[in-house]
Amino acid sequence: MNGFYIHVLALVALSTVTCTEGKNTDWQWLAGDTHIHSHWSPGYDRTVNPPTPIQGGDANYSTPTNASQARNYGLSWMVTTDHGGPNHAKFNLNQAYPELKTSRTLVPDVLQFYGMELNMPSMDHHTLIVPHSEEEASVLFDIERQFDAREAWPENPTRNTSTSALKALAFISNLPRLPLLFANHPSRSATAIGDYGLDEPSELRHYHDAAPNVYHGMEGAPGHQAATLTTNENFLNDAGHSHRGFYTNPGAPTLGGFDQMTAIVGGLWDSLLGEGRRFWILASSDSHMHYADPVRPGIDFWPGEFHKTYVWAMPTYNSVLDGLRAGRIFVVAGDLIDNLEVIATARDQEARIGETLSIVKDEDITLTIKFRDPDVLNAGGYNPRVQRLDIIVGEVAGSTPNQHADRNETTKVWARLDKDNWKINNTVSTMSVTIPKINKNSYIRVRGTNTEDLEPLMDKPGENPWFDLWFYSNPVFIEIN
Repeated sequence: MNGFYIHVLALVALSTVTCTEGKNTDWQWLAGDTHIHSHWSPGYDRTVNPPTPIQGGDANYSTPTNASQARNYGLSWMVTTDHGGPNHAKFNLNQAYPELKTSRTLVPDVLQFYGMELNMPSMDHHTLIVPHSEEEASVLFDIERQFDAREAWPENPTRNTSTSALKALAFISNLPRLPLLFANHPSRSATAIGDYGLDEPSELRHYHDAAPNVYHGMEGAPGHQAATLTTNENFLNDAGHSHRGFYTNPGAPTLGGFDQMTAIVGGLWDSLLGEGRRFWILASSDSHMHYADPVRPGIDFWPGEFHKTYVWAMPTYNSVLDGLRAGRIFVVAGDLIDNLEVIATARDQEARIGETLSIVKDEDITLTIKFRDPDVLNAGGYNPRVQRLDIIVGEVAGSTPNQHADRNETTKVWARLDKDNWKINNTVSTMSVTIPKINKNSYIRVRGTNTEDLEPLMDKPGENPWFDLWFYSNPVFIEIN
C-alpha cells in the first residue's frame, strides 16, 4: 500500500432494505448465534460412581425457550451447544436431541442446528456445528463419545492431548458432511495481553492446518457480556462487580467487548490473516442463565439480545453452514447495525466479505462500504449511532515459521471515516474510497463503533456493555495475479 490515501469517489445510497446478490432475492443477511446452552448442559452428582448428570445444573432453559427468545430478538438461526462431562454423549443423545426436534416443530421459523460445546482436547471449549441431516444425532454422539476431553470415566488424561485433538480433526474431516469447529472465548484463560492461556497461537495454526475445511475460526466477541449487570453474588468480585465476557483476569480483559485476539489491530487475528488463512470470527451469547432471571440470575443475555452473527445466505441449513464456512460473516453488538456490505472492485471484477479479488500488480481498487444503522431502540432501550468506521488493511505474506507469532506489523488502520465521509439515505450510509497501487497480496476488513475511542479500550469491571458497541467484518482478500 502507498500511504494513507483516501479519494472519495461517489456516494450511492442503498435503495432497498436488504442486500441482494444477483437475482436471487432469497439471499440476505441472516442473524444467528453459534453458542447457546440449554438445561441439558448438566451439573454432576459426583457422590456416585459414575457421576450422574443433573438436568439444569449448568444452564436454566429448555431449547424451545431459547429458540423462542432467539426469534423474539431477531435471529433466523441458532446452534444448540450443550456441554457435559462423564458419559454426557448418551445423555445428550437421549435427552437434548429429542427436545431439539420438538423445538424445531414449535419454532419452525428459526433454523436450529444440532451442535455442542466440545471440551476440545488440549484447549478450551469449542463450538461444534453438525450439518443438518438424518444422521446428525449419531454423528455428534460419535464425536463426543470418542473425543470430548471430559467424556471418559474414569478420567483419561490421554484424551486431553494434542494427539487426541488431531485424531478428532482427522475423524471429523473424513465425515461425508463436514461439521465446523470454532474456538470459544479463546483468551478467557489469559493472564495478560499476549499471554493466552489454554488457547495458544500455535494450536490455532496447527489445527487449522490439520483441518482447514473444518477448523475455521474463533469467537471474536465472546458471550457472558451481561456479567457486569448481574446481581448474582457468585459472579461478583470483592468490589461488587464482574467483567464483560467473564474475563476475570484484570491483565487480560475484553476490549470493547471483543477478545484480545481479535480487538488488537495487527494482533493475533491479523497474524493469521497475514498468512492467508481463511480464519473467521463470530459473536455469541454463550447463554446459560439470563442476568435478570428472578430466581437464578446469571451473566448472560438471551440469544440475539446483545450479540448477533450475520451470515450472507439463503434461509436454509445448508446455505447458512456454507456461509459460515466461507466467511460471509459480520458480527455486531447492541444492534448498532443490521446490514453491512464491503465490496472491493477492480475493473469489472468484485469481491465481498469472505471472498477474494484478483488484480494485477499496482492496480487501484475501489472499496464501497454500505451499512444500515437502524433508527430504533435496541434491547437495552437505547438507539446507538455509528460514530466512526475504520478501514483496516494488512499484507498477506504467507505462512510463518514462527508458530507462536501474534503480530502482523503490516496491518494498519488505513482510514478512519465519520459521517462527513459518508452519505446517509434514510438509515443506510454509503461511502466509496480508492486504495491505490496495491502491489502485494493483502486483505481488507472494517469495524465501526458508537464511541469516540480510536481503539477499543480494556473493559472495566461493572461497565455498562450497552454504551460500548462495536461491529467487525470478516476480511476481503486481494490477490496479485
